[in-house]
Amino acid sequence: MQTPYEISTDPARLDRDLIHHWLSTDAYWALGRPRAKQDAAISVSLNFGAYDTTTGAQLAYARVITDHATFAWLCDVYVSPTARGRGLATALTTAVRDHLKPFGLRRILLATHDAHSVYAKVGFEPLADPERWMALTVN
Repeated sequence: MQTPYEISTDPARLDRDLIHHWLSTDAYWALGRPRAKQDAAISVSLNFGAYDTTTGAQLAYARVITDHATFAWLCDVYVSPTARGRGLATALTTAVRDHLKPFGLRRILLATHDAHSVYAKVGFEPLADPERWMALTVN
């Protein structure tokens, strides 16, 4: 059976208008994010798009911030409401993990409010020592 979607890291295929719409209007972590800020983030990140193999329409998006040597941060993972419930988030996260594997990174992190089970399927676990981690919130 052929997969109904294709995952690509080609930045030319990204539908930046759609990505901005999804994130700024429907993603709890990015509500109201300005288009210029989203475009800047895309420009300096490793981006993953998932596309319908029949129509070519973008169905999902994920962004990775990485030094390609020791660390990566997976963020802005979003699946279109019309494509949810079919395993696309798991497939997209698996593609990210597999793409990053050859770099020998020590750690890939992410933060989620409600999708722990999706990421656990790919091997993500809660931090072993969360008390060691700190954050600086500047906005």
